[in-house]
Amino acid sequence: MSNSVNIVPTSDKTIVKFEAEQFLVQYQSFEFKNIDEAKNSLLAQQLFHLPFVKTVYIAQNFVAVQKYDIVEWEDVQGELSTKISDYLQSGKPVVEEAKQQKKKIPVTVYAESTPNPQVMKFVANKKLVVKAMEFKNIDDAKDVELVQKLFHFPFVKEVYMDDNFISVHKYDMAEWDDITMELREFIRSYLENNAEIVKAQQKKSETATESQQSESPAENLSGLPKQIAEILEEYVKPAVASDGGNIVFKAYDENTKDVHVILQGACSGCPSSTMTLKNGIENLLKDMLPQQVNSVVAING
Repeated sequence: MSNSVNIVPTSDKTIVKFEAEQFLVQYQSFEFKNIDEAKNSLLAQQLFHLPFVKTVYIAQNFVAVQKYDIVEWEDVQGELSTKISDYLQSGKPVVEEAKQQKKKIPVTVYAESTPNPQVMKFVANKKLVVKAMEFKNIDDAKDVELVQKLFHFPFVKEVYMDDNFISVHKYDMAEWDDITMELREFIRSYLENNAEIVKAQQKKSETATESQQSESPAENLSGLPKQIAEILEEYVKPAVASDGGNIVFKAYDENTKDVHVILQGACSGCPSSTMTLKNGIENLLKDMLPQQVNSVVAING
C-alpha cells in the first residue's frame, strides 16, 4: 500500500497542503478550527495535539494545515507529513463516513476538441483522479468501472484520465458529431451517481500500462535528467494537459544527448505531435539547457 504524502506550498505562507495519492473524502470538504470541531476526524484531532496547528482543512486528496507563527514550515512540515502518512497507513477513516453527507452531487461535463482529430476531451467540474491513468484496452481498466463501460462503446479505442478530464480516442468508424453528445451524457450520468471512480485508490494501481510504469518522477532522478524532467513538468505538462494529453520523461541518452519521452492521451498519435516536439519542446530544452540536448524523441507518439 502506498501512502506517501507530498508537501505542497500554497500562496498563503501560513498554509501548506499535504497531498495523498488517494482520495481522503468523497462528498465534501471540511474545516476544523480546534480539536472540539474535529470530533468526527481522528486525524485532525491528532494534528491539533501539535501546538503550532491553527486550522486543519480536509478535501479530496489533501490535508491542508494552517500554522501559528511560533514555528517555520521548514522545521515542522516533515513531522506533519510523516504523521499524516502514518495515519493513512493505519487504514482508519480520515473523517467518519457516517458524518459525510452522502448525496447526489450535481455534475457538469463539457466536450472540448483537441489537436488530435481522433481524441475528444470531456471535462468535469470535479476532480476525478489523483494520478494520470492511461488505458489501452478493457483489461487495463479492471479497477475502473467507468472506463470499462466506455470500452463497451464499439467506437472507443483508448481512454486517458487526469485531474478533472477524460480523453477518449475513437476509431475511424464513427464521427464526433454523431457520438459526442452520447459520450458526454454517459460520463456525466456516471459521475453524478458514483462518488468513487477508481477502486482501491490507496493501493498501487494495477491498471498502469507499460508506459505509466516506466515514468520517472523528477524526485527519483538526479543531475541533468532531473533538470529535464522538472522543465517538462513545469513548462510543458500544463500545456499538453489543456489539450487532453500528457508527456512523461522516459530517459536521457548521454552519448547522443537525446531526450526520450512518452506521449499519452490526445498527444499519442496526434498528427501535430511531431511539430510540437521539434518546434516546441525540443527548442525549449535547447534554450534552457544549452548544448546538452540534441533532440526529443517520442517513444509512442
